[in-house]
Amino acid sequence: MPIFNNELMRATILTHYENPYHKETPQNADEFMQIHLTSSGCIDNLTLYLKVKDNKVITGYFDGFGCTISIASTSILLEMIEGMNVDAVLKIIAEYKKMLNSEPYDIDILNEAIVFANTVRQPSRIRCATIGWDGVAELITKHKEEENHND
Repeated sequence: MPIFNNELMRATILTHYENPYHKETPQNADEFMQIHLTSSGCIDNLTLYLKVKDNKVITGYFDGFGCTISIASTSILLEMIEGMNVDAVLKIIAEYKKMLNSEPYDIDILNEAIVFANTVRQPSRIRCATIGWDGVAELITKHKEEENHND
């Protein structure tokens, strides 16, 4: 687990904002689960694309516009979860949400997402930091429900 000081945290967030991972609409968007995400308290307006097969996240993309925190947090999440089992992804999301709610959490599984630890000091920005995470959780839950109906 890397050590992040405030300066490194800001730099990591800015790097993901300026050069976000998979921020584009995929050419084959119709092959992805999709969700449109907005925030009433910010400019965030994103469409999230997630491809899941055999209970693994194959890849994810997002497009639209948002504030620095929403773009960076979604970028970090999508980069982290590519190739992961959906249950592991849901565990990471749960730990991330605990961190943002000032609850005890497992720091070791959050990797770069730990850069949002100080967001708890700005409650109005928590929705920005979780918008993509909530979207991924919703899509994975939908996928799992569909898989259970197909069994």
